Amino acid sequence: MILKIINSVLMLVAIFMGLKQGWAMFSGKPEMIEMFGKWNINKTGLMVIGAATMLSALLIIFPKTFVWGNFLMAAGILLIICFHLFDKDLKGVAIELPFLLLNLIIIYLQHPLKNGSL
Repeated sequence: MILKIINSVLMLVAIFMGLKQGWAMFSGKPEMIEMFGKWNINKTGLMVIGAATMLSALLIIFPKTFVWGNFLMAAGILLIICFHLFDKDLKGVAIELPFLLLNLIIIYLQHPLKNGSL
């Protein structure tokens, strides 16, 4: 029971962060344009990545799409980590790693409503 509550809180954090960061990318916030611009990703590409991030956050909510949502979000985070590694930016990697681990932990704990109730 306690693990389900903890996982529910972790899921809410992941969903909130996915929607927040996804919207920042989709709407073209200057800091996102600057970060992705150095990797030659234009505003249209940034919008696509932002939409995929928001979609992945929404997929996490539902038990049937839970794993796909986490997988998609983790893949996006891993992409950003790879770009940081390409630039030899270990600080950027360190910032992204907890979010990758969050998705992996959530997958391990499984959806709290998987068996019907909290």
